[in-house]
Amino acid sequence: MTPRDASEPNGSRWSDLDRPPLNITALRRGLVHEGGLWSEVDVVQRTGSTNSDLVARAAEGRAAEGAVLVAEEQTAGRGRLDRQWTAPPRSGLFFSVLLTPGEVPVARWGWLPLLTGVAVATGLSRAAGVDTALKWPNDLLVTVRGEERKAGGILAERAGDDGVVIGVGINVTLKEDELPVPTAGSLELAGAVSTDRDPLLRGVLRALEEWYGKWRAAAGEAGACGLLEAYAAGCATLGREVRAELPGDRAVVGEAVAVDGDGRLVLATEEGVQEPVGAGDIVHLRPA
Repeated sequence: MTPRDASEPNGSRWSDLDRPPLNITALRRGLVHEGGLWSEVDVVQRTGSTNSDLVARAAEGRAAEGAVLVAEEQTAGRGRLDRQWTAPPRSGLFFSVLLTPGEVPVARWGWLPLLTGVAVATGLSRAAGVDTALKWPNDLLVTVRGEERKAGGILAERAGDDGVVIGVGINVTLKEDELPVPTAGSLELAGAVSTDRDPLLRGVLRALEEWYGKWRAAAGEAGACGLLEAYAAGCATLGREVRAELPGDRAVVGEAVAVDGDGRLVLATEEGVQEPVGAGDIVHLRPA
């Protein structure tokens, strides 16, 4: 599907007062500057998947590190294992970024989605005033009437030999009757003090730039840059009994006791074994 540019007539800022479009001029002014990470910011009205589009741009040499692609609506948004992610137009933040952490060993790139989760939680806490938690490995949780609900997700995909595209989807203004499943949530349902998507996106991207810079400076050592500690502090999975469903109908049940230096979840089983589980190996992570 061909993306439509946000400057088209039906992208007028006054076409939907409840869900106004993003202000591309203000976003570029606030995010793209000399010496900063973000090199370009594009907003399209509608596309299938910002991740797929940005991976394609990178493959064609049309995107450099720091490229940000935002869609007002995604018709084929994807989560892990190609699970579908849909939401009404302008009801959330749906964007992807291109990163090329060349000086970081590839073995440590698995931290990028976890790093992004910390950045999203940090940015939303500052800009929306919402307490968020992270479900390992890639879900953003909010509390709605005392119940934990998923309000966002993160997807990382390789882009060539030297790049990674990180996709983020966050439900911002979804109402109860718009939720894809009853267990979903949104910032508005969680009592956000602001649901203005412009400052929310700027806040998340600035936090991502900050954490990415620290991680790169530490050559991807999550413990050395404070990322491991920050992720563990915000991870709702730790301390809970969970069931990790793996390929081949194999499952591991145990208490989630730690996230290790490689970003894997460590489960303490009844047999007294501590077994690490990698995000790339897991099919489902459920309460035990």
